[in-house]
Amino acid sequence: MACFLIPAAEAIVTTAVSAILKRKEKEPAAVEVKLDGEHTEKAVKLPFSAKLKWLNRLLWGGSALLAFEHVWHGEVVPWFPFLTAAADLGDAAEMLHEMSTAGVAMAALVTGVWLVMVGVSALIEKRALKQAEEPAPAKE
Repeated sequence: MACFLIPAAEAIVTTAVSAILKRKEKEPAAVEVKLDGEHTEKAVKLPFSAKLKWLNRLLWGGSALLAFEHVWHGEVVPWFPFLTAAADLGDAAEMLHEMSTAGVAMAALVTGVWLVMVGVSALIEKRALKQAEEPAPAKE
């Protein structure tokens, strides 16, 4: 009924935090990564605000899709109180229960997936930095 409101609320908070962090972050340093001994490429460590933007996009996209689904089924309407379940006290209790179970679970799952994405990106960045620090192999 209104489970999309929980991920949307998290998206609002992370969007604000991302904007604040982006203003405070400095330009990341670039390192040269040796690809095959001859060719090099510049690699830049992604700032945390960019990684937080991934979470924002996941949350906003999921919330928009869920909101559309609820509009499609007539659970969200363009007149007050906007949520059909909010008009009746019994339905409102069911709606709050759905928000606290399904909404929180969806937000937690999306955040968990994002944490895995950040972990994988950290491993890739570490490997690139380690490779940049290694001396070039001697040519024969």
